[in-house]
Amino acid sequence: MLRQMCKGKIHSAAVTETKLYYEGSVTIDSALLEAVDIIPGEKVEVLNLHNGSRIETYVMEGEKDGGVICLNGPAARWAQIGDKVIILSYALLDEAEIRKGWQSRTAIVGEGNKIEKVV
Repeated sequence: MLRQMCKGKIHSAAVTETKLYYEGSVTIDSALLEAVDIIPGEKVEVLNLHNGSRIETYVMEGEKDGGVICLNGPAARWAQIGDKVIILSYALLDEAEIRKGWQSRTAIVGEGNKIEKVV
């Protein structure tokens, strides 16, 4: 049996941009992606702390340490600049992987979407 587990989480990032007339996706600072093991093209779920809604999309890599969280395409209508979001990625793991002590990674971000700590 496989279990779907949270693999990576970017917590309390602020939306910095929206681009409506663009291919649908979310552009994320590559430093954040590295910290939580998310790669370009990977499916993610984005939770909006301001309005309680969720969307699924895929990741595009943004400039390292630029702090970008940009919602592209239709997702641009879903949030406002400054809204806080949580970005989640998932993995399918078998029981053996889980029992070996596998753990997800969470990057908690602060001002300018800079990493404050990774747990």
